[in-house]
Amino acid sequence: MITKDMTIADALEQGNKEAIAESLMAFGMHCFGCAMASGETVEQAAAVHGVDVDEMVAALNVARLK
Repeated sequence: MITKDMTIADALEQGNKEAIAESLMAFGMHCFGCAMASGETVEQAAAVHGVDVDEMVAALNVARLK
């Protein structure tokens, strides 16, 4: 399960990596492969991009199961 405290890099490893990446891109996060991804949490990324973290976590958890 993906949580808001997980790094972006760790979130990508929780299931269907391609679907999770597509979901991140839908939220405007296109650099999930950059250095920030390994140290930035889902919550921090959501804040930087002005996205509701709970909405994003829910979408990422749907994507991981695809």
